[in-house]
Amino acid sequence: MKLAFKILLLTLTFSIAAYAQTTMQKRAQAGDSLSQYYLGNAYLEGDGVPKDAEQAAFWFRKAADQGDADAQYNLGILYFNGIGVPEDRQQTAHWLRKAADQGYGAAQISLGTMYLEGNGVPKDEQQAAFWMRKAADLGRVQAQYNLGVMYSEGIGVAKDPQQAVFWYRKAADQGNAHAQVNLGVLLRKGEGVPKDDQQAVNLYRKPAEQGDATAQFNLASMYAFGRGVPKDEELAYFWLLLSSAQGYEDAVKQRDEIEKKLTPQQRSSAQISARNWIPKK
Repeated sequence: MKLAFKILLLTLTFSIAAYAQTTMQKRAQAGDSLSQYYLGNAYLEGDGVPKDAEQAAFWFRKAADQGDADAQYNLGILYFNGIGVPEDRQQTAHWLRKAADQGYGAAQISLGTMYLEGNGVPKDEQQAAFWMRKAADLGRVQAQYNLGVMYSEGIGVAKDPQQAVFWYRKAADQGNAHAQVNLGVLLRKGEGVPKDDQQAVNLYRKPAEQGDATAQFNLASMYAFGRGVPKDEELAYFWLLLSSAQGYEDAVKQRDEIEKKLTPQQRSSAQISARNWIPKK
């Protein structure tokens, strides 16, 4: 099970067009923090004004200094990426903390990631878990998954399979493929939850059908050994073909082993199905 942490990228969707050049600029210059934030977005995207990262940072800072959490988060990300300001991870952590302290989930995830990696702040796994929990309690799916990994592996918290199951399930219910796979693994092993191969198969199937190579490999293994489903080596071979095509090394070895057990007709049928397979959305 691997951690899937990342610093979230800016997602700026507010369109202001020509309005940014008139009323919003006047309001921003008069000290309105919301207008300052939106004007920063406009300069970052070139929406109604010339694209200018330095001006974006200038207006984000104006709004951030007034306590606007969106602006604090965006300014932190600008410092992280060196956009409009010099790259500065300590400044990133400073502004992310400002936003995180206001309950801004994306900032909490990013700050937790920085503590986990010792990036801009001293490495502190307990602080990483603290901020991930804050975001997880807000319903942020990435934080829920990350917290599941932390409880599963004992990172920043005491190792606790039941808590890992709890947080994986939260993320899995929101459609997180990695959480679905990891929860399936715990169900198959009976760690932190009663062993249930059928539920494990159900959890593997959805991400497998969407193209997740790990889920495809795990589902193939269930068919190969008849765990939670009737044993079906042709179906196992089909899923291994899909997984190995994505470079999943364990799938390559198991594919070659099962291939030897199949008739030419079974191999051909599975190969045709794999070639024509389209991931579900």
